[in-house]
Amino acid sequence: MSAVKTSEYRQQCLRFDCEGQTLQAVLTLPPASTTMDDLGVLVVVGGPQYRAGSHRQFTLLARELARQGFPVLRFDHQGMGDSSGLLHDFKQITPDIGAAIEAFQRAHPGLRRVVIWGLCDAASAALMYWQRSRDPRIAGLCLLNPWVRSEASLAKATVKHYYLDRLKQPEFWKKLLSGRVAGAALRDLIGNLRRARGAGAGTRSAAAMNFQQEMAFAWAQLKAPLLLILSGRDLTAKEFLEHAQADAAWQGLLQAPHVTRTDFPEADHTFSNAQARDQVAQATAAWLRQHLSSPAPRDTARS
Repeated sequence: MSAVKTSEYRQQCLRFDCEGQTLQAVLTLPPASTTMDDLGVLVVVGGPQYRAGSHRQFTLLARELARQGFPVLRFDHQGMGDSSGLLHDFKQITPDIGAAIEAFQRAHPGLRRVVIWGLCDAASAALMYWQRSRDPRIAGLCLLNPWVRSEASLAKATVKHYYLDRLKQPEFWKKLLSGRVAGAALRDLIGNLRRARGAGAGTRSAAAMNFQQEMAFAWAQLKAPLLLILSGRDLTAKEFLEHAQADAAWQGLLQAPHVTRTDFPEADHTFSNAQARDQVAQATAAWLRQHLSSPAPRDTARS
């Protein structure tokens, strides 16, 4: 176990076991004890990327949250980054999340409440973890651009947020009339329209329906605080909103009392510039302080 200590945070590497495999993690702690030492943030990594995140997104997030008093653990699930085993997709990492929470508690005594933070399919995995485990340690979820992808939902979002925008552009019609729009592009539009119209029964696999419904059930039944962060320049976020508006299982869930929604209109999918990364970190910290500042009673388990 190696450790790094600065005036702003403490950082150490961890290893822990999950289903016979060795998973690698980094624990980032505030420079000194805080009044919220019982609350920690577990960053679940979506694929395919490892615990640092795109453009070091998760590393920088963990350090900023630690500066503001919140312990953070980020880890590589099985088959990803430096962890052993076969690569798992987001629907398979429930055991990895549970093992990470156990390791978090062993490394940081006194930790009793955990917020899961996940981007894209890691947000989906966070919901499914709670749905499957009903882990009483889960004090909240922070979900960014959740993944609900299916062939039909992608086609619908693409038509609405890409092709319809193009149809409003004079340049598109100039190219069409001049013959400079390739036939392949038009065939792609027609194909997406057909897939979008087929968004009902028979267009999505049973597996896709199952994970989307499982997310909805978890969202509806979780009574702990939930922070939803959406990017304005992201097809995945738009697809999520389209699905939540159209699917009966999601009706009213985004307006539920336990949900806080924050939109960043200029951000892309991974909040890739410094301004967007800082906005996400500050929004996360502010939400943690506002909704989870009071320690949970020691004799009460959340469900």
